Amino acid sequence: MQKELETLRDLIKDVDTAMLTTISEEGLVSRPMKTQEVEFDGDLWFLTKKDTEKYEEILHENEVNVAYAGNSYVSIRGRAELVDDLAKKKELWSNAYEKILQTSYDDPNIVLIKVKAESAEYWDTGSFTKNVVFIYKRITGQEAEDTDINETLEL
Repeated sequence: MQKELETLRDLIKDVDTAMLTTISEEGLVSRPMKTQEVEFDGDLWFLTKKDTEKYEEILHENEVNVAYAGNSYVSIRGRAELVDDLAKKKELWSNAYEKILQTSYDDPNIVLIKVKAESAEYWDTGSFTKNVVFIYKRITGQEAEDTDINETLEL
């Protein structure tokens, strides 16, 4: 499992924004979240406010997906947990959060979202043109050779 975590760490380390998908009463909802600058050990961390829809959605259904798009594409499925840990909030806090959330880390309305990764799938863009042609052919119903463009990791 260490090798899988290292692979994921390398794929997501330079991506500034992730898309967090939660489940609402109406269905799936995705929104951008700032990626944390910490070593990925199987857990992803995000900061939010308690008075948001994503907070309520995670309270009712903790199954989530986090997607990254950078030099590669990564989709991580896991379980979210709401964590109120002042020391961890301070550790993860940055000037960017000060501007985005318009408050400070010690605001009682600030809460952490901890996503425990269960599995991940990634598409390596080493041959981006090949990948685009493959995807286009599949979408348009044309025959396309299997190019093994993605890989699934169980964590």
